[in-house]
This record gives sequence, C-alpha cells and structure tokens, in this order.
Amino acid sequence: MSFRGFLKKIEDLGEAIHVWDRVSPNFEVSAVMKFTPNFPVIFFENVDGYNVRIVGNVCATRRRICLALETTPDKLYDVILDAMKQPKQPRIVDDSPVKEVVEDPRLSKIPILKHFEGDAGPYITSAIVSARSPDGRVENVSVHRLLVLDDKRLAIRLVPRHLFRLWSIARESKRDLDVAIAIGVHPAALLAASCSPPFGVSEYGVANKMLKDNFALIKCEKVEAYAPAESEIVLEGKISHSEEALEGPFVDITGTYDMQRLQPIVEVVNIMHREDYIYQALLPAGPEHMLLMGLPREAAIYEAVSKVVPSVRGVNLSIGGCGWLHAVISIDKQTDGDAKNALLAAFAAHPSLKHAVVVDSDIDVFNPDEVEWAIATRFQAEEDLIIIRNVRGSTLDPSADMETGLTTKVGVDATRSLKAPKGRFEKAKVPVTERAAKIIENLRCALR
Repeated sequence: MSFRGFLKKIEDLGEAIHVWDRVSPNFEVSAVMKFTPNFPVIFFENVDGYNVRIVGNVCATRRRICLALETTPDKLYDVILDAMKQPKQPRIVDDSPVKEVVEDPRLSKIPILKHFEGDAGPYITSAIVSARSPDGRVENVSVHRLLVLDDKRLAIRLVPRHLFRLWSIARESKRDLDVAIAIGVHPAALLAASCSPPFGVSEYGVANKMLKDNFALIKCEKVEAYAPAESEIVLEGKISHSEEALEGPFVDITGTYDMQRLQPIVEVVNIMHREDYIYQALLPAGPEHMLLMGLPREAAIYEAVSKVVPSVRGVNLSIGGCGWLHAVISIDKQTDGDAKNALLAAFAAHPSLKHAVVVDSDIDVFNPDEVEWAIATRFQAEEDLIIIRNVRGSTLDPSADMETGLTTKVGVDATRSLKAPKGRFEKAKVPVTERAAKIIENLRCALR
C-alpha cells in the first residue's frame, strides 16, 4: 500500500476531513491540526500562496498505525520487534511518480509550516532522512527536524546517534554527507525511521518487513542516497562537514521549547516531486509525534519486561507524559517482587523514561482514572516506591539537568499485594442484564 493508497483507505473509512477555507502555513494549519477534536486526518485544500495541498494527522491514532501495518493492537509490538530483528532489504526501482518533476531547489515554493509563535522559522517535521557511509556498507534512516534558512539551505538537528555517527565519519575525511530527505511517505516508513535497530541495520529494511516486502526505493539523481519510491517529494542534499547555523527555538515532544544550538547545514542540491504532490505536515508535540516516537519504545519495554515477569498485558507511554517520559505497564503478577523487576526492566529498556507505574492486568493502561485508582488503593510508598537518583534521563525534559540530562527516576508498584486477601483489592461489580444493557445503550445514543 502506498502513501496515497493509505490516505484513500482512511477516506473510505470516513476518518478524513477536508478544509476548503483558505489557510496560511504560518500558524493556521498547525492551529487547526491541534484543536480539531479526535485528530482526524485533515486535508487542507486551499493553502494561501501555494498550489499544493497539505495533509496532517496521518499517524495520529494507534488504530491508523495498525491499519497501515495491516495488524491489530494486540500484535502491533510483535510486528515492530519482528521487523527490527529480521529486516528485509527492499527492491530498487528505476522510475516512480516522485520523479515526475525534477527541478533546482527553491524551498519557498513548498508550504513548510511555522507551527508555534516562538519557532525560529518554518520547520520540516515529517521528513525521513536517509544516508550511507562513505563505503556504502551502512545505511541509516531517521527523523530529524529541519529549519529552513533560505531557498537552498536547512539546519538539521543531529543528536549523537546513528546519522550523527555517519556524518562524523564523513567529517573526519572533510567530506559532506549525502542525504535524501523524503516527505509524504507511508506510515511504516515513518515508524521504521523512529525505531532504533543496531547501527548497520537499515530502517528501510525494517519498513519493508513491516509491509510484507511491498516497499521499494529509488536512487537519487544528484546524491548517493535512496528514498522511498512512493514519496510525495524528495529533497536531495549534503550535510556540510564545516558549516553550521543556529538552530532553534523549536517545540519538541514535551510541548516546551528546546534550546538553541549550532547545528550542521544541509545544502539542498536537487528536488524531485510528484506533479500534484501533497505536503505532509506533522504537528510537534501532537499525538502523531508522540506515537511515532513512543511506539518503538513501548515495544522495547514490552520485550524487556516480558523477560522478567510471566506475562505483560499492556504498555502505554502516556499522552500526559508526552508519549516519552511516563509509562504504565500491566502485568500478571505471580510474586510480590514481579512489579519491581518490571520497573527496573522498563527503565533499562527506555533510558529516557522518568516515571513508571506497574499495575495488575485488571487495570486498563490507557485509562488514567483506572491507573490513578490502582495507585490510590494498591500502593504504599514505604513498600512500593522505587527512587533512582542521578541517572541519565531525557534532555527533552526541561526539569532535568540541561547539560547532562541527569534526573531522578520514580517507579510505582501499584499492584495488589499477594499476601492480603484477594477480595480486599477487587473492584465491586454491578451485574448488567440484557435488558439493562439495552436501556444503557439507548440512553447513550440519546445523549450523544
């Protein structure tokens, strides 16, 4: 399924809306994306100053991501983990619709959004960036924010991970690093680019495995890099080994402004796009941002906790915890030490995790009221609290040390004690007869 095929599927399911009013890419598109209830896929059909459509909120719900991967919520982690462990190299094709128009770079022709009032400028936020090592043996694909500096230059935020490592290798030889910046790609490509397989494993292979070997690449025209063949638009660029620019402020996943830094400059040398391309927007700190960043970490937590307790029922990097800093994990507990082992495993699996709560399997990890009820009725701080001081957390956490990211982590064992009588911790239930169920359903319909 292509990006456009997925959008059509969402349309057919009635989960997309079209905005025909004129909107500006400066703040107005992001405002509509942020404040429209339930985060439907939104097509902006009339963008002020551009003959280009914008689509937003493409991956804003778990249901949509499951639809894109043709799986179910209970199998989603297995799909992600299997793809990272057994990637499959995609095929290379010679031609695709993204090569319908090949032109010199002029970034001002693209409706790149300015999202928040304090942003340093327009930011590309939905792009996947691919690069290869100078010897061609290692390929990396990842998501990076890109600040528009002028018609041919971008500033790219590089954290010390795999793309930074490839850039460092090129910089040591005083060479620029070729990159393909693809916008408007299948959700599997975005999700794979948000995963962290070992260095040397291409995220393109992860995406292809997720899509059951139905993912193809094209070679770029002017750089040594590859992009998804079904992309809407591809910017071909070179990350400078010597030039830097001030990048930021930018609103990151916590909804607060990340600090300004000197970051490498990308010189865009060529642009390819479909004749009628759709620009994909991704709202920083929105549910789409949180899901794409968080889902691979949820899968990692699920796998790690599964190794220390008999059964893991659910994992949620909660929206209130920015989809990154707070986790709720439900387990089937067999001994009173299981929950604490689960907490330690979760912190090890996701180093950015700050606060974690473990609950019993009768608690819905996606229902904050149930989680709070478990803490209220099954947690005693003297026995069930874990505090880990002065450990590495997330530099995105504004309360952590700005330079080192050191933080204090808290684990909460909100599972019932196996020593106490079982009934003491059970929620009281009201039997619902068939007749009562019909009355309740009728009342719900009337109150909608």
